[in-house]
Amino acid sequence: MMSKRELHFGLMFWAGGTHPSGWRYPSSHAGAAFDIEFLQRVTQLVEAAKFDFLFLGDRLASDPSLQTTNPSQMSRLEPFVSGASLAAATSHIGIVVTANPTYYDPYNLARMFASLDHLSQGRASWNLVTGADEIAAGNFSRQSHWDTERRYDWADEFVAVVRGLWDSDAITPLHHKGRYFDVAGPLNVKRPPQGHPVILHAGTSDRSRELGARDADVIFASQATIESAKAYYADVKSRASKYGRRDSDIAILPGLTPVVAETTEKAVEIFDHLNSFIALEPDGDGGEASRYGSLGRMGKRRNLTAVSIAIGVDVAGQDRDAPVDPLVLAEANADGQRLFADVTRLTRRDVKGPNRLTYRDLIIGHIGTGAVVVGDPNEVADHIQHWFDEKAADGFNIFPPYVPESVEAFTSLVIPELQRRGLYRTDYSGSTFRDHLGLAKPAPILSSASSL
Repeated sequence: MMSKRELHFGLMFWAGGTHPSGWRYPSSHAGAAFDIEFLQRVTQLVEAAKFDFLFLGDRLASDPSLQTTNPSQMSRLEPFVSGASLAAATSHIGIVVTANPTYYDPYNLARMFASLDHLSQGRASWNLVTGADEIAAGNFSRQSHWDTERRYDWADEFVAVVRGLWDSDAITPLHHKGRYFDVAGPLNVKRPPQGHPVILHAGTSDRSRELGARDADVIFASQATIESAKAYYADVKSRASKYGRRDSDIAILPGLTPVVAETTEKAVEIFDHLNSFIALEPDGDGGEASRYGSLGRMGKRRNLTAVSIAIGVDVAGQDRDAPVDPLVLAEANADGQRLFADVTRLTRRDVKGPNRLTYRDLIIGHIGTGAVVVGDPNEVADHIQHWFDEKAADGFNIFPPYVPESVEAFTSLVIPELQRRGLYRTDYSGSTFRDHLGLAKPAPILSSASSL
């Protein structure tokens, strides 16, 4: 077991990058979503930097409206297939595969993860999501997507059944008879090398927090500010204690998009270059807002009308490339003040200095999602250390804005600085994902799973 708290890192793999225009960056690889050698090279890169895991997201539906924001999220390789390929090309890094219990059967899923854990020699991980993507229902003979309560009721029993099957070790019947499942067992795969593959979970609802506190080994959080992240961190760790779990039993890793270069000026230049590819919308509130992300969720309108509503000052119709009038900041509401501060933090531009903030900067800042840090290696490391020291995070799930250069920059510039500070490992402490997290192999829990 680990005696010292240390940072943990995962890499969220989106073939076109996680920035809304990362796929349009000049060096982007158009066919990356279906290029397994490319995925292997990126995974090997973060394994060399001693990352805990490579995160393979998934969607169970396609959405053509994503073609202008995240086209690699419209279609991509099935994650278990990709994960098996990564197992063959690596030796230590954890392999996180997304699987939604709402649309899986527990026996099949238990078998697939047990098999992947054996193939990878103890590096498999289940990203357990209950499914916020409503259009998936139409692909699985469902009339509608289940509501939150039903999805989590189903998931609670589903996880117990899967764990019971992992413990059956190919010889012990499960005899599970529950509210949703009637599963005889045993699983026709021997117990996984990790006992139970690492479970990762994400979500902010009360049911999600409870599931994570009880069942997850890693929690992917989405808080954009340190204040909200600290509150989430404290809440989940507190909930975990009632299940007899220690703080160190769960690693909470918010998402972080780092734009890093040798100098601050170069990092801001890269950030501006990425943002220059974002297609803005005419002012007004007609039509449908752009979609973004792996779930195709509705984004914010990319125009000054939306900014006006957000900041409480009418700036619609202004020249987007003109410097912002200082009076706009003076008259802005509290949300507007925060928006200005965040844009200045990222761009190093303000309304009065020699580097003037523009109305375009406000639009870009308004549509931004998640936590972003822009700077040189020390500045990015400072940001990470501050969140870590303040117990807002146990590490981060790194969202590379464009691939592979932003991954290379983070691993070659920031990782050595964090190692120099004694915050991050210089080598793996073992060969399994559980080893990276400092977690022991769990004892079989077959009896409790069977009795639900």
